Amino acid sequence: MSHTLVHMLRDSAEHGPDSEAVVLGSQHTTYSQLWRDISAVAGFLQKKGLQPGERVGVLIKNSAEYIAVYYGVLATGGVVVGLNTLAKSRVLVNWLQHSGASWLFAETQHPELNEVIGSLDNTIQLVRMGDCEGDETKIPSWTWQEVLQDTAAEPDLSRLESAQTAAIIYTSGTTGQPKGVTLSHGNLAANVCSIQQYLQLTARDRVLNVLPFYYSYGNSVLHTHLAVGATLVLENNLLYPQNVLATMASERATGFSGVPSTFAILLSRTRMENHDLSALRYITQAGGAMAPAMIERLRKAVPHARFFVMYGQTEATARLAWLPPEMLDVKPGSIGIAIPGVRLELRDKQGNPVAAGETGEIWASGENIMQGYWRDPDLTRKVLEDGWLKTGDLAHCDEDGYFYIDGRSADMIKTGANRISPKEIEEVILELDSVEEAAVVGVPDELLGQVIKAVIVPRPGEQVEIKQIRAHCWKHLAMYKVPKFIDFVSELPKTASGKVQRYLLAEQH
Repeated sequence: MSHTLVHMLRDSAEHGPDSEAVVLGSQHTTYSQLWRDISAVAGFLQKKGLQPGERVGVLIKNSAEYIAVYYGVLATGGVVVGLNTLAKSRVLVNWLQHSGASWLFAETQHPELNEVIGSLDNTIQLVRMGDCEGDETKIPSWTWQEVLQDTAAEPDLSRLESAQTAAIIYTSGTTGQPKGVTLSHGNLAANVCSIQQYLQLTARDRVLNVLPFYYSYGNSVLHTHLAVGATLVLENNLLYPQNVLATMASERATGFSGVPSTFAILLSRTRMENHDLSALRYITQAGGAMAPAMIERLRKAVPHARFFVMYGQTEATARLAWLPPEMLDVKPGSIGIAIPGVRLELRDKQGNPVAAGETGEIWASGENIMQGYWRDPDLTRKVLEDGWLKTGDLAHCDEDGYFYIDGRSADMIKTGANRISPKEIEEVILELDSVEEAAVVGVPDELLGQVIKAVIVPRPGEQVEIKQIRAHCWKHLAMYKVPKFIDFVSELPKTASGKVQRYLLAEQH
């Protein structure tokens, strides 16, 4: 295949070597600088013996360095394992071990890094980003400066094939079996081409990005813009939304992408109309349903920008459907139509198509559909059938072919940009000897869409306190996975077969 993501970025560097690729604060990186760093990473890894198909963990915040590592690994035929920088050490170790990663690029200052290295021992080689003076590790390690000193020739991209695995994105899993979505070079390229087509991206675009690159949405924003030679303006902190808008104005951003909570924060904590956002051409929203009232408020704040409602899954690389902005008022609440190159169908439990207006599960096919779950053929068979992805989302379709989500057949919780498995949190809570049973559900929240509620059955004769549960969760889970609400009950509602009826717990809230 002549056009992988790496080919696309190389083309961008050749056509606009002095154009800005990445802006992060005062750091401006051109395409020629970025390509030089990518080549250095590729040359370094090849000299160290990295073989095509080997996995490389990346534990770095959004930055030009993250991109150089990501594309440098791809250029060698390696597989990128983007790691959630907010995850705790045992989750990170579980992902690295499950993927079989032989390398890890990580920020020296990451609070969990020492524990990760200690747990992995000699099974991995490390490249440390940032100041690491005086630091010593028991495993083979190099500094970022040593990597950049590599003066390798242009990476040989002729060996890259569409069907080769390019990336693994982990969507859940702590001590249990992780779920690693496995994406090929062809998956990534197909997703990029589809999105570019409906967003009409060009080299003149400048997207302000607040989404982490280790998520499929942020990953998609990264690749789509670099492929056309556009500029990525990075803001890694939404704690100060005024600063985000100030950067958007000063950098003349033409695009902005967010999840519902992103826009809730901007609308509730700033006055968007007081900033010069006249350059803003488009806004995209995904990562869960956004209330029509909030969409309307956003459109009033920036009436000149085209607003795109989008729907997708990590298992589809990122995107499956989009609602053309001119249809927002005509089809309120719709996730739209299939993106270019994708087919969507609604089917019943037997896999038969359902009629217009009837609810069915969304099945999707296209070149962006994942290869499967890493090292999990059983789970892969459950969701992939004859080239179709069974999304687990229930929807109906109107007479014009526009889709509307009716509910989720899975129990995943969507809080902000995060997709969280209740089982993961339940496993941590059940580690406490004083807990007999635990069930975790998502309950509605204006800002985040959903927040986490834990319902706990204490062991007979045991005293359990909320602060004890919270302290244990804080220790072993990322901040956004710690339950906001904790209730104690004598028993959980269950079906005759013994399954917990989560929907009743959510309703009781």
